[in-house]
Amino acid sequence: MRASASPSIDADAVFAPLAQEDSLLLAVSGGPDSIALMLLAARWSLRRKKNIAIATVDHGLRPESREEARRVGEWARAQGFPHHNLVWRGAKPNTRIQEHAREKRYQLLARCAKEIGAGAIVTAHHSDDQAETILFRLTRGSGIAGLAAMSPLSPLGDLRLHRPLLALKKERLEAFCAEAGHEFLRDGSNENPRFARARLRQLQATLAAQGLDSAALLRLGARAAQADEALVWSAAELTDDARPQRDGSNVRLETAALRGAPVELIQRVIAGEIARFGLQTSLRLERLERAAQKIAQALDRSERIKTTLGGAVLTLTDRNLVISSEKPRRSQRAKLLKIANGGDETA
Repeated sequence: MRASASPSIDADAVFAPLAQEDSLLLAVSGGPDSIALMLLAARWSLRRKKNIAIATVDHGLRPESREEARRVGEWARAQGFPHHNLVWRGAKPNTRIQEHAREKRYQLLARCAKEIGAGAIVTAHHSDDQAETILFRLTRGSGIAGLAAMSPLSPLGDLRLHRPLLALKKERLEAFCAEAGHEFLRDGSNENPRFARARLRQLQATLAAQGLDSAALLRLGARAAQADEALVWSAAELTDDARPQRDGSNVRLETAALRGAPVELIQRVIAGEIARFGLQTSLRLERLERAAQKIAQALDRSERIKTTLGGAVLTLTDRNLVISSEKPRRSQRAKLLKIANGGDETA
């Protein structure tokens, strides 16, 4: 690899958005990007005023993962950071393994953060990751919010997820590690054509020759983020205009405000209200779009309809759209009743 002419990175500038955080958990896998994140944290002028810990997730998917986690632990302690090795135990799924691994990684990181009292998790996602994520979502027909890709700061349950390296390229982070004389690991699965992202990486040269290089993808993501911000603002305005009456697990919206509104805004209003219920079910975009289209058509025709979406019931009447948490089905109610009466929840 050819190092960049100016590999040095200003740690204080990188971590400036995290200055208000008191306790941080850094996700460090051992790759050059996450090792650079750890080294920058070690050079941060506010380091001594913060509680900073390192966590490595061992997914147990490769024979060498255990030894790699051990080495990261040694490197973290050498920098003066406590280290937590988080192991994904139990049987692994046979399909969508990378998606499940990503979900498990965040679950383990969130659990560790809460156990040590950290209010925020920090990952080493960089600009190459951002461009790759945009391309990945583009190939899957993602909506505007998906094409906006990763934000420097986003919620993770009741925690905050920071991505301070999004403006930096992987090549520069590798050069920074080389400048510091620090080792890092290589994950061979990143080149395994079994995985969709690895196959996309193999197409990068062909796509770049057609003008779809990292810079173009990042421009697309930035423009999508700007459009998404406008849609979020408009959806909030529409929600206010609908004069929501919230009562526990249901909300009542006035149809007069919703009638004639763009379907995109209606679906965002619906998604926002369902999210308030705290349901564990994630809304699939296709289902959300169908439900919003159905509601919009019924509004135009002054029809009454009732449909379900993501654990919620949507009931449209002449004057209101009522969104309520769906009651447990009979089998689920029986299970919950058994648990409440002291039964075994695994039965």
